[in-house]
Amino acid sequence: MGEEQPGDHDPIADLIVTYNELNSSHIEELHEEPSALEFMRFVARNTPFVVRGGAANWKATQTWTAEYLSNFLGDETVNVAVTPYGNADAPTIHPQTGSLVFAKPHEEDQSFNDFLTYVIHQEKTRGLRNSEVRYAQTQNDNLRQEYLSLYSHVPPTIHWARIALSSPHEEAKPEAVNLWIGNSLSTTALHKDNYENVYVQIRGRKHFVLLPPHCLPCVNESELKSGGYVRRQHQKTRGEEETGREEKGQLELVMEKEEDEETGKEQEVTVPFAIWDPDKPEENATRYSKLAEPMRVTLEEGDMLYLPAMWYHKVSQSCLQEGICVAVNYWYDMDFTGPLYPFTSFVRAVNQQQQEKSKE
Repeated sequence: MGEEQPGDHDPIADLIVTYNELNSSHIEELHEEPSALEFMRFVARNTPFVVRGGAANWKATQTWTAEYLSNFLGDETVNVAVTPYGNADAPTIHPQTGSLVFAKPHEEDQSFNDFLTYVIHQEKTRGLRNSEVRYAQTQNDNLRQEYLSLYSHVPPTIHWARIALSSPHEEAKPEAVNLWIGNSLSTTALHKDNYENVYVQIRGRKHFVLLPPHCLPCVNESELKSGGYVRRQHQKTRGEEETGREEKGQLELVMEKEEDEETGKEQEVTVPFAIWDPDKPEENATRYSKLAEPMRVTLEEGDMLYLPAMWYHKVSQSCLQEGICVAVNYWYDMDFTGPLYPFTSFVRAVNQQQQEKSKE
């Protein structure tokens, strides 16, 4: 049986259709940085835009070639997310059970040069594209921590965002400034963040698929059992013992457990996550998915994207000649006192109510 279709006078369907009629599915493009007032208008409407070449004059954009990063960071130790398919923090079919689960990456420390060499070699060598995927994506303010030596190459804040994203008593400062380095095999599954996000492409291209917050009923948010990739123990071969080089063990998806506070028994951990993919619209669709009109944008080197709080986004990337993709993003706290958060909570509640009625 197909997915039940929205009926007449369905308030959720009316909301999505009305928004589509009043708003374009094409992102607004600017060719110079907005003024503080212009940016405030975008924030007030919770609407994304891209600034073409907005970061073209940054030191990072002008200097961060693969060779430069290799020479600058050398053998410094960095945290790397490792997955078999580039599927960090993503809905994944469990190879043993066949069920859809949420897969976290395996994390390990590597020297920066070893990591960078692997990423570039994998991108440029067709035979290695089925090997494990490595991505620097810690999302923990890493440009002001493990990559601190590079931090002076980017502005400490986005100057045109300072006023609009400030609280009444304090000027806005980024909650986190993150560095992302990988190749075209890494993707980020459709999700949302409770942050105002300014995303800057330094090397390669990023491809975004965007959906506004009210499309929550379209994305089929579901409770998924949560697991993480771990390395199996690897038995050294004679050759490895003789050379001192050891191959890394294979990755295995292991489900998370936690202790129930009331019973003391172990139970599986679950997380709510969107399982509908706008690029595979027939799979895991809800009755509302067909009403979604995704906004798509590609960032070239030096481009900047304002991604408003709570917008769903899926991200893929492609490399140019160097074989790497590098980006920086700034997270600012969202304003929970305005209408946005209560509105999305209301949409969630109405959607859950509709789902319960459809089961009766």
